[in-house]
Formats: sequence, C-alpha cells, structure tokens
Amino acid sequence: MSKPRYKGTTNPEVRLVCQNKKAYHDYYILETIEAGLVLTGTEVKSLREGRANLKDSYGRVRNNEVFLHGLHISPYSHASYDNHDPERVRKLLLHRFEIKRLLGKTQEKGLSLIPLKIYFNKGRAKVELALAQGKKLYDKRESLKRKESAREIDRMRKQRKLN
Repeated sequence: MSKPRYKGTTNPEVRLVCQNKKAYHDYYILETIEAGLVLTGTEVKSLREGRANLKDSYGRVRNNEVFLHGLHISPYSHASYDNHDPERVRKLLLHRFEIKRLLGKTQEKGLSLIPLKIYFNKGRAKVELALAQGKKLYDKRESLKRKESAREIDRMRKQRKLN
C-alpha cells in the first residue's frame, strides 16, 4: 500500500481539507485559534472527500457561542434521503474563556473572525480561525507590489546561480 498524501504538513496525523488563501490577501491576520466543528455524519464524509469551500465565510459570537456562517460543504454523493444542508450555520467548539475573549475583540472596530483552513487532526474536524482586520485597497496593492518584488529578487538569484 502506498502512503497517504498530506497537503502542506509534515505531521501525518493532520490532513488539510481546504484553505482560504484569499483571506491573507484581504485581511491582516492578528492571531489564530483552533476550534472544533459540530458536524453531521454526511458532512464529515464530504469533508474527507475534500468537498468544502471557505470563501465568504465568517465567524460570529452569539449567546456565548461561536457559529460559522457561509461555510459550504457539498452534499455527500452516496447519501440517500438524510443528506445535510450545504450552507447551514455550524457551531464551533471553544473554551468559555476563549469565547469571552473573542467576543471582546470582535466588538472592537474593524476586527472579525475569519476561517483560514479546515483540517482533520487525529480524526477530528478542526477549523483554524483568525482574528483579522480588513485591508484597504491601497494596502492590498502595496502587499501585491511587495510580493512581486520578492519574486523578482528570487528570480534574479536563481539566474545568478545558474550562470
């Protein structure tokens, strides 16, 4: 048997399902938190197939509980009548002190909860939440320029090594 492949990690117990790469472009990531997800059986099976989309999803604190809105998990292909709603609001599992701290932080101006990635850690579905601050348009342009100049420098270094 061949070894299973794990995206972006050296730890074989962690398997990445999906990532929100656009969040790094649209937000300043201030800190990250790992949270568990409350899922149904067909949602877990769909996640294991890698059928999830984090674009336009966000977290919200309500009644001392954290919920994830806008996460799309496609219906499981082999389920019959008992399939899940792909866009339903999902509850996140966090400690009470973490929820209180997040509630205080998200009430500050401009801070929001953004999911960065969903992965399986020791068989449990986890989501990495980020406390993030939105970027302005000129900030996005500036970070793109910085990234492009770094690519140019790397390209020049590679050409020098080859010559």
